[in-house]
Amino acid sequence: MEEKQRILLCEDDENLGMLLREYLQAKGYYAELCPDGDVGYKTFLKGKFDICVLDVMMPVKDGFTLAQEIRAVNSEIPIIFLTAKSLNEDILEGFKIGADDYITKPFSMEVLVVRIETVLRRVCGKKNKENTLYKIGRFQFDTQKQLLTIDEQQTKLTTKESELLSLLCAHQNEILQRDFALKTVWTDDNYFNARSMDVYITKLRKHLKADDSIEIINIHGKGYKLIAPDVEA
Repeated sequence: MEEKQRILLCEDDENLGMLLREYLQAKGYYAELCPDGDVGYKTFLKGKFDICVLDVMMPVKDGFTLAQEIRAVNSEIPIIFLTAKSLNEDILEGFKIGADDYITKPFSMEVLVVRIETVLRRVCGKKNKENTLYKIGRFQFDTQKQLLTIDEQQTKLTTKESELLSLLCAHQNEILQRDFALKTVWTDDNYFNARSMDVYITKLRKHLKADDSIEIINIHGKGYKLIAPDVEA
């Protein structure tokens, strides 16, 4: 039996959200409904989704902010924005963030399904292929297998080591914000998790020491930066 494609659906209008979820599930999708952007981000980190359908105007965290946070973790997942606004600036803002499509309310549910199908067809074949392999200097890092390889030597990373190194690679040669990394990998930026992350950074430095062109440096008060001559996805 073919696995259902999974949709992260973020919509703060409870009635509309439930209608959309029921309609999408009737069309053969699995849809996880979130009432705001904060819940949406936490749900995204915990689950595995094929596409995100995000309302722009939401409490706690708006759709644009949520999309940027999702993009920082997964640069390839398709995103469709739903909005009551038809202003050009908002539509442009959505596409700048990397929206795959933009639907203005009110819309028919049939149109939404057609747009979802079109976007998923377009990215089909690319999904799960992107951002699974990184070249870091002389190292190759396989995020799915959690393997770090240099020459013939392989190191199996723990899940947290792998998640943290993936974030550093996604932000190569730029600052990885400390609180963002904590919330992404540990889900909470408390003192104990912060100390734990420092320990994992030290472990990653040891794993990468075979190539002296690679550095993970502390940016005081901000976070970390992975410095490498070649970091390629």
